Amino acid sequence: MSDQANDRPWQLLCRDCFAWSEAASKGPSPRCAACGSHRLVAHQELRDLGLAHIDCDAFYASIEKRDAPELRDKPVLIGGGRRGVVAAACYVARLYGVRSAMPMFKALSACPDAVVIRPNMAKYREEGRKIREMMLELTPLVEPLSIDEAFLDLTGTQALHHAAPAETLARLARRIEQSLHLTVSIGLAPNKLLAKIASDLDKPRGFAVLGVSDAQDFLAEKPVGLLWGVGPSLKRALERHGITRIKHLLIYEEAELVGLFGSMGRRLYRFSRAQDDRTVEPNAPTKSVSAETTFDSDMDRLDHLAASLWPLCEKVAARLKRSEIAGQGVTLKLKTRDFRTLTRSRRLSEPTQLAERLYSEAYALLEQEADGRRFRLIGVGADSLVDGERADPPSLLEPDSQRRAKVEQAIDSVRSKLGNQAIVKGRSLPKRS
Repeated sequence: MSDQANDRPWQLLCRDCFAWSEAASKGPSPRCAACGSHRLVAHQELRDLGLAHIDCDAFYASIEKRDAPELRDKPVLIGGGRRGVVAAACYVARLYGVRSAMPMFKALSACPDAVVIRPNMAKYREEGRKIREMMLELTPLVEPLSIDEAFLDLTGTQALHHAAPAETLARLARRIEQSLHLTVSIGLAPNKLLAKIASDLDKPRGFAVLGVSDAQDFLAEKPVGLLWGVGPSLKRALERHGITRIKHLLIYEEAELVGLFGSMGRRLYRFSRAQDDRTVEPNAPTKSVSAETTFDSDMDRLDHLAASLWPLCEKVAARLKRSEIAGQGVTLKLKTRDFRTLTRSRRLSEPTQLAERLYSEAYALLEQEADGRRFRLIGVGADSLVDGERADPPSLLEPDSQRRAKVEQAIDSVRSKLGNQAIVKGRSLPKRS
């Protein structure tokens, strides 16, 4: 931190009464002079920063606990049966080492008294929509990352809200808590990279700040996997070059990192220096639409796998049509019995919204992988998304394609009136062993 930054007074905001104060130094565990609360946010740049990341705390599990108060002090897991994975774990369950994406049987082994609840995505989406509407009342610059987290850019809103962005965010957190009985954690920073990192520092019900003056020192000793975009594969590649901590990237010039890691090298160079020029994009396009299912028992036969693939293709196609988008790529996802994930993709000649086309392409990929190995999960996705008006044009190479499209449209029409089970294709029926 520079000497000039050290000379600035600390700005303190009370998260309970929203009173502001100043201090020559942060001091040990300060309390609000106005109300005595210990819930203070303190930083020398607190009045200056306007970019935030808001993340709901254990969102799915918190909703279920809110709606069933008897679960309040119990470990709660959201997910499928013993062969599924944990979609969300409450903070009580996390004390036992349970984490999201953990196989359910491992989670229950670590926490045998956990209450397992099947996901209710319609309910979760509705609560997410309410929170999103509250965010949009503060700024149009809201970039959702999922139904329970988003970036907000409140830069320049001080005159509108008669408060610094930090105070506006603290008031939003209290409004969510009082009206929806859910809590959020906030990260406030000069850019998206730091805001996302900050929101994880003080969970649950947290408010953490990373500023220009302290961010690089903060990042230096952290593992390189903390940086956005550094997944397991890139992390292993970095480790082969002795790069395990973010500070190890600082000895490299940008050109060197590009030479070693391609275009990602540019981001590694900037991120390691706490730099990120990405803006908050309120209309960021959906990148893919997908669906998957975990089997009750491992499957190895092609016909059994294909029977599970078809309804997933129908589900993806329905979502594409509802969103008026089309996919120009199809991806097949398989998870082996030892939890290794395989993905296989192919590019289509024309974008599609049709379940039949998705199934045909995904089935061809599945045929190549169904070699006797046993799989516990199958999924399909449409990607390289474009406007739905471009979907499934007439083709001289496939003269039967328009007939199939009309058949599917007729089926969709019947289902919209009579329900999804009004017409069921034979390929989706259970196969005999």
